Amino acid sequence: MPEVTTQAASPRPTGSVILTDKLIARRVTERVKFYDRKTPGLYVSVTTAGVATFYLKFTDPVTGKQRSGWLGVHGKAFTVADARARVYAIKGLGTAALAETFRDRKAQQAKAGKTVAEVIAERVEWMKTPVRKPDGEMRPRIETWSNVASHLRRFLSPRLGRKLASEVSRSDIQTMSDDIVAGRLGVPSISNARHMRRAASGLFRWALRREYVTSNPCSDLEPLDAEHPRTRVLSEAEIKALWWGLDRADLPWDRRTRLALRFELTTMLRSAELLGAQRSELVDLDGDRARIDVPLRRVKKRRVLKQPLSDLAVEIIREALTSDAQQHVFMSPLSDQPMNRQAMATALRGTKRKDGSVKTPGICALLGLKPFSPHDLRRSAASWARLIGQPMSKIALCLDHRVTAEDGIKLPPVTGRHYVHAEDRELTEKREVLQAWADELRRIIGEPEAKAVDWTELRLAA
Repeated sequence: MPEVTTQAASPRPTGSVILTDKLIARRVTERVKFYDRKTPGLYVSVTTAGVATFYLKFTDPVTGKQRSGWLGVHGKAFTVADARARVYAIKGLGTAALAETFRDRKAQQAKAGKTVAEVIAERVEWMKTPVRKPDGEMRPRIETWSNVASHLRRFLSPRLGRKLASEVSRSDIQTMSDDIVAGRLGVPSISNARHMRRAASGLFRWALRREYVTSNPCSDLEPLDAEHPRTRVLSEAEIKALWWGLDRADLPWDRRTRLALRFELTTMLRSAELLGAQRSELVDLDGDRARIDVPLRRVKKRRVLKQPLSDLAVEIIREALTSDAQQHVFMSPLSDQPMNRQAMATALRGTKRKDGSVKTPGICALLGLKPFSPHDLRRSAASWARLIGQPMSKIALCLDHRVTAEDGIKLPPVTGRHYVHAEDRELTEKREVLQAWADELRRIIGEPEAKAVDWTELRLAA
């Protein structure tokens, strides 16, 4: 399926050769063309990236000018012998039909000739193109595009980037998945293999609709082993050590980052939902029905989340808001902007230098706690709420999970999605759970222990 490009006639190089697959496979320092001595009109263009493309040069009977028709890209599926056979077949059509054939197939060949790297670039641009969302804002078509792009560029581009997208096989994807799991592409990770498969499958589904490929090579892959669910729940002693440990003056992490950790433990909100909190989203902070209205762009389920605030959560907010001019509750140490999404996780685990040595110790290490993530705080809050007798259905509401059962009876998904909209009732039930958890949290943390002697201050005073 060739492509036509019109160009002025140019003299044929005297150095024509007998084309071979071995000759074409050699690396070149600049783009070169080799004309085949055995097949008049056949030539191959080789780029510095190692991509070799076959063309047929002929004279258009209408214009009298020479034209070059695209034949295919050199590879295991299209060798020199295949190119010669195609030239003989095309020439058998006659000169007039030959020119028309090239014109009709131009668009199709342009699509079929795209490499994986080119398709990835187009897909990323498509994902990040702003479109109007249900709330009226213009945001990227796929709001998690940067994560998807990262998986495509980390795994597919290095290994398959130069390959034609139409030639990628199921074996290519399966081999890459196996290598990720086995650790041949970094740290062994079933999670990374799953993310790679999901990103690649989306890429090839998108390419299939645009006729860049004829099938999705990610279909019917061997199932990955099950990942072990995370079950880390902080104990009573750990919660107390963390709560008061966050007040230590010698911690090398910003105070608002530490307050954000307390806030996640108190409210059960996700990190992305709370870190972007703004003053304008706080409702009735001075009353008895305080809450935060999280806009849908920050909510995983892409719906407005109204989360009641316990008296303990309100105390944290008041400490975080240090001035009337401050708009972001947990603002960045650099300016009145949202804190980086990874700020809490980084503070907990610390940072390392390139050689693997510790650059800044994490809060977990400094407080002598077994490592945990910000999401483990959310899980711990939900687990403790259940331990003090709160119903699972109400805890699910606090976590912004779909309620699938009530009093042991399974509920059809359509019930809550389309029929039952009782916002006031839900807010009341969530407030009961979160305030009960806040009361239990106050019992757990108790009073702060006697302040340790700061020997640095004593030495400075001396």
